[in-house]
Amino acid sequence: MSQFRPGDRVAWAASEGSYATHALVQAEQLVPVPDGLAVRDAAAVLLQGMTAHYLSHSTYPSTPGTVALVHAGAGGVGRLLVQMLKMRGARVLATVGSAAKAELAREAGADETILYGELDFAAEARRLTGHRGVDVVFDGVGRDTFDGSLASVRPRGWLVLYGQASGPVPPVDTRRLMEHGSLVLTRVSLVHYTASREELLERAGAVFDWVLSGKLTPRVERTYPLTDAVQAHHDLVSRRYAGKLLLVP
Repeated sequence: MSQFRPGDRVAWAASEGSYATHALVQAEQLVPVPDGLAVRDAAAVLLQGMTAHYLSHSTYPSTPGTVALVHAGAGGVGRLLVQMLKMRGARVLATVGSAAKAELAREAGADETILYGELDFAAEARRLTGHRGVDVVFDGVGRDTFDGSLASVRPRGWLVLYGQASGPVPPVDTRRLMEHGSLVLTRVSLVHYTASREELLERAGAVFDWVLSGKLTPRVERTYPLTDAVQAHHDLVSRRYAGKLLLVP
C-alpha cells in the first residue's frame, strides 16, 4: 500500500513524462516534500542534489583534508557538490567558464577557481597543490576534460566521471591509469545510488533538510511555462545561465 495520500506534496527524479501538467509515477519513485520547502525548490534541487550527495558521500566519501577538483563548479551539480564537499571539510578547486561563474563558485565555497578558457586547468591544479595533484576529480563534462582530469590527479587518486556534457569519453587504454600513478577511474550513475527505496529516501531527505536549514542553497535562474519548453532548451545549451532552469505547469 502506498504511503501517500491524495493532496500530499511529492517529487521525483527518475520518471519520464514530466513535461506535462500531470504525470503517472510509480509510488516507490516518489519522495515526500517536507513542510516549509517550496515545491519549486524541491524540483530544482532533487536530481542534482542527490547526484552531488552520492558523489561526495558514497563514491568518494570526502573527509577533512581531501583536495577535490570539481568541473563546472558554478553549474547545476557543480555548485551543490562544492557546497557538500565543504560541509565535509574538503578543499575545493573549481573550474569555471567566466569571471561571473567564478564568483558564483566562490560564493558556494570553492577555495580556488580556475578559468579553463584562460588557463591549463591541469597545470593550475598541480600548481595549487604543490605539484602533488588532487585526491579526486569530479568530472561531468566528459570528452573535453578527460585528459586534463587524468593529469590533475595525484598517484593512487580517483577520477570520477558522472556525465558527458561535451560528449562521451573515447575508449581508454587502461595502461594510462598506471602511467598516471595507478589511478582509480569510475563512471557512475544516480540510478545505482538510489537503487533501494531506503537509499532514495535517505539521499532526498538529506538534500531537502539541508535546503530547509540553509546549509544548501539551490539557485533557480529562470522559470518558463510549458509552452516555452523549446526556449528553455535553447537557453540551457547556450550556457548563459549558471542556475537551474525550471518548466512550470
